[in-house]
Amino acid sequence: MSAVIASPDDRGQGYSDSLFERMANDIRHSGYSVNPSALPEDLSHSLLAHLHGMRDAKFDDAGIGRARQHMLNQFVRSDAICWIDGDSSAGAEWLRWTARLQAHLNRSLLLGLFSFESHFAHYRPGDYYKRHLDAFKGQANRVLSLVVYLNPTWQLDDGGELVIYRDPSDTDGLRVTPGFGTVVAFLSEEFPHEVLPASRDRYSIAGWFRVNTSTAGHVDPPR
Repeated sequence: MSAVIASPDDRGQGYSDSLFERMANDIRHSGYSVNPSALPEDLSHSLLAHLHGMRDAKFDDAGIGRARQHMLNQFVRSDAICWIDGDSSAGAEWLRWTARLQAHLNRSLLLGLFSFESHFAHYRPGDYYKRHLDAFKGQANRVLSLVVYLNPTWQLDDGGELVIYRDPSDTDGLRVTPGFGTVVAFLSEEFPHEVLPASRDRYSIAGWFRVNTSTAGHVDPPR
């Protein structure tokens, strides 16, 4: 079983192209990219402070599906989420950072990424999200999934790993410890994944870069 854990020596380079290019190369060759402690430290702390300053009432129980197919299903997932709209300074800075990433990936990989949506996620002790895909082949406009973790001093025995399954026969998966500032990206249609239960509160941002599937008779909003 593989594992990826955060190292205090793996600090990212802010808005420099080095992180974005590393992510592009990983996605080009493997379809996924795991970068411990790579989110700019100031942005990580701003997002965490904003998250802790929010009232619990802003979080809703997460569901599955979109639009009319959206439904709650605690057999599949039990976390709570709050969408990021950019109204806060931390949220606006996060969206500027992801816009730079989007532009770099479009230049490097020609993915045609058109828009981005994201939300904070709070997993209480024991919460989980069972194995699933973020998008189904031929039906999706979600192309690339992005996850960032906001958990200082996370320890291996706290649990809560993201498990990425790299092919249909993979039963062990790549385990990613949700350490502070770790950035994960993967092709939404290609990699089933799950979130394992943790013994403490676990915070993250989940987001998706999307292509434009609007037509003359249907406008496809980000969510």
